[in-house]
Amino acid sequence: MIDPVEAFKMATSSLLVPTSTSSFSSSSSSSSSSLPIPSPTGSVSPIPTVIAPTIEKIGDSGIQTLWVVFVIMLLSSLVFMFLSFRIPVQKRLFHVITTLITTFATISYFAMATGDGYSFTEVLVKHTYKRTPDFVEHILRQVFWARHVDRSLTTPLILLDLAFLGGMNGADILVAIVADLIMVLLSLFGALGSTEGQKWGYYAMACIAYLVVVYQFVVSGRRAVLTKDKGTAKLFASIGGFTLIVWTLYPIVWGIGEGARKWSVDAEIIAYAVLDVLAIPVFGFWLLFAHSNKVNIEGFWSYGLAGEGAIRIDDDEGS
Repeated sequence: MIDPVEAFKMATSSLLVPTSTSSFSSSSSSSSSSLPIPSPTGSVSPIPTVIAPTIEKIGDSGIQTLWVVFVIMLLSSLVFMFLSFRIPVQKRLFHVITTLITTFATISYFAMATGDGYSFTEVLVKHTYKRTPDFVEHILRQVFWARHVDRSLTTPLILLDLAFLGGMNGADILVAIVADLIMVLLSLFGALGSTEGQKWGYYAMACIAYLVVVYQFVVSGRRAVLTKDKGTAKLFASIGGFTLIVWTLYPIVWGIGEGARKWSVDAEIIAYAVLDVLAIPVFGFWLLFAHSNKVNIEGFWSYGLAGEGAIRIDDDEGS
């Protein structure tokens, strides 16, 4: 991927400024006359002002943070895999889901740490002055779309963990997951928006989608978990409340960083990294150590199709 700074240098290096006029003369061996020398012009047209766009990109602290979180996600995935093999397959539901969550996050952070999974979006900021002409500033900000792809995979799985813990019905789970995917996509569209209207319009719609997710788990999830034992209900309330607080901080970070650009790209990465560690590995360890052994799933999860659905042909058929 071409660095925008280098691209700007290449684009402006071809601007040539005339410094002097050329003169020429010719003589002939048979004549002493010479061609007239053209006189220099009286003025040179002014060179148009070229203003370099403002570049907002990742620095050393941001790259180091990505590598640290990559290692955390990788080690968490290995631990979750190890815990999965220690228990029967009937009790692995939360282990499998949680391992997939950290695995997707590991891939995402590796991509961002190695220089992939991003693009530059152009933001136009108009500055209005009273005594001078208005000025439109061009800003190129680095946006890590790999983070949003990661969330489109990990956040639905986190919701599945919570939904299975609380015993929610299929209709409520479907609504929550669809609203979550809409929220993630809108946050990506907002990060890539080039005008303030686009950014904050997508942001507002993403917040509405997030409120739908909150409603499904605070109202429908709480109603469903009342049929469970007291230990499960208490765990659902505590881990669900923890997730609610952490997830609510994401749109705040988005608004300060990607939305208003009050933070640098490095500060944005560090803030998201802290939230991701809390929302994924910490959530996963808490859930697996507190509830995993209480789940026992038979049927297709444990034994596959077995003899169900197999086609049987008797000897006397067709004879």
